[in-house]
Amino acid sequence: MSGTLPWYVARASGLVAWGLLAASVIWGLLMTSKAVRHLARTSWLLDLHRWLAGLALVFTGIHVLAILSDTYIHFSLASVLVPFASHWHSTAVAYGITSLYLLVAIEVTSLLRRRINRRLWRSVHFLSFPLFVSSTVHGLLAGTDSTTPMVVITAVLVTVAVVALTAIRIAGANPPLDPAPAAAPTTRPSRQPQGAAAYRLR
Repeated sequence: MSGTLPWYVARASGLVAWGLLAASVIWGLLMTSKAVRHLARTSWLLDLHRWLAGLALVFTGIHVLAILSDTYIHFSLASVLVPFASHWHSTAVAYGITSLYLLVAIEVTSLLRRRINRRLWRSVHFLSFPLFVSSTVHGLLAGTDSTTPMVVITAVLVTVAVVALTAIRIAGANPPLDPAPAAAPTTRPSRQPQGAAAYRLR
């Protein structure tokens, strides 16, 4: 690729990757909060969640390859893999590199879910929240289209949705305590005479 085509591909793939990631996070929150459990089977919900995250990784790879192919800024391999190694918007690019590593870690552990410890998988999967934050910050700081009203409005609405669903998820995970059970009676029920019990066994 030559000219401005790689830059347009990088911009488009970056926006699509962020949208797919945001959709995966929102869908995961809906699924774990059982808000849409009545709409389809659980396996279908989980498959959709995984596909959204997988497609987000694919478009992230396209985004990185397009940036490396750009001839205007001349990104090196180190500048897209090492945080703060880029001479162009180093902080914003560092957020993007961090997002890449978080996304890869989440996807790899999800593929190996049946072979690794469940507690490890859950701990890594919780990185979806900082992943969403870092990818959003990366897009707003480094994205050429970050100042357009449509992108800003979409980012705000999606962020509000993620925060609200996260609050609902946390509230659902900590139900109020049940009232204390009534005290057990202190008197024991009287036992039947041994003769009556023997008679009933006959």
